[in-house]
Amino acid sequence: MPRRLLRFSAAIAAAVTAGATALSGAASAAADPAPSHLTGTLADGATWIADVPARWNGTLLLFSHGYGPTVAQDAPSDDARTALLGEGYALAGSSYDPHGSWWALNSAERDQFATLDAFTHAVARPARTLSVGESMGGLVNAQIARDGKGRVAGALGLCGLVAGGVDLDDYQLDAEYTIASLLLPGQDVKLTGFGSADEAAATAQRLTGAVTAAQATPEGRARIALAAAYLNQSDWAPGQNPPAAGDADGQEAQQYAWLSQGVLGFIENGRWSVEQSAGGNTSGNAGVDYAALLRASEHAPEVRALYREAGLDLRADLTTLTRGAHLTADPKARRTLRRTSTAGQGLSVPLLDLHTTSDQLVPVEQESAFAARVRAAGDGALLRQAYVARQGHCAFTAAEMVAGVHAIDHRVATGRWDRVAEPASLQRAAQSLNLGGAAFVTYRPGLLTGVRAS
Repeated sequence: MPRRLLRFSAAIAAAVTAGATALSGAASAAADPAPSHLTGTLADGATWIADVPARWNGTLLLFSHGYGPTVAQDAPSDDARTALLGEGYALAGSSYDPHGSWWALNSAERDQFATLDAFTHAVARPARTLSVGESMGGLVNAQIARDGKGRVAGALGLCGLVAGGVDLDDYQLDAEYTIASLLLPGQDVKLTGFGSADEAAATAQRLTGAVTAAQATPEGRARIALAAAYLNQSDWAPGQNPPAAGDADGQEAQQYAWLSQGVLGFIENGRWSVEQSAGGNTSGNAGVDYAALLRASEHAPEVRALYREAGLDLRADLTTLTRGAHLTADPKARRTLRRTSTAGQGLSVPLLDLHTTSDQLVPVEQESAFAARVRAAGDGALLRQAYVARQGHCAFTAAEMVAGVHAIDHRVATGRWDRVAEPASLQRAAQSLNLGGAAFVTYRPGLLTGVRAS
């Protein structure tokens, strides 16, 4: 254990105050077996926190939190924090810039590296730093894995938005546009360029209302399935068993369950935040061929079956969508989003991504798009991806998350993946921890629908 960790004193407190503020437990860390908790403020006003166990193993986990209020977090859950501190890991993380959008990609990576510097100044230089990120923070984590060589040694992503903000906004727009065009025909529905969070909420309410009404008819259900296909929407909803292969009605019913339970509200609020961050509308659909888009979706058979069942002309609806696709992005805003909010340009350290197979907010298909870009950069050997058979966004148990930390720690310590990132190994490792269940499975996600050429 680093000697400086045992000597928190007035001198350390003064040093922290110069760039941050040390709080509880600093003077008595050596005598008190409880973790020491530190907080501080970075140059841009972001706050950071850290928890250091009395018997630190020398490894720091640098945690990037997901979309939401810019409040500092240093672990993905309370249970995971307790378990990791108990194993000797120190934890740290920043709020990101509190003066900007919740889509904090303009500052997040910078603030995470600044947090690492603040921790080193206040405590000690870690023997090893592993980056960990969840949801939007999984995108930040992937950027750190790309840019952080020499500062971090490896990275663990949890339900990460790794395809990036450009793809996210594009495929979400395709789904929103489909709902507005086919379920609210002739109505003026604002889909982009929101002037306020209230405007975004009003659009979400209209789209959700249209979906709810459409579910009552075979024609409406077919069109909901089409929009869900463009959204890469999972067809396994909470509290239900996965629908049988080829059960189009069961698939649509579970997609509807997700859509009617707040997904569209989350999407529209997210679009408002992204547009705030980028300075304008970041997505458009001018020139999109919606028939070709559907052919690329793993949900295409479901859509075709439901259109036949309803007696609807699928080709006519696809033609309507393609002919009406005239929305264009603000070029400057789109360039800003591509610069700040993508991460698929390669890796400089090993990265293990974990994803649930039924994620209603960050579709598991994002992992396919990300992996293809990493391979294209020649860095495929640094990436491993593993999957948990469960419904929900970031719905991991503490056992699964800690097993992921152990796996990336092994890769960094030995320089080899061996078999630690394979489903069976992760399952055994997680079950041995007695921290809750585990459901690692062999799985291969489909292609991400809606990815544009530029």
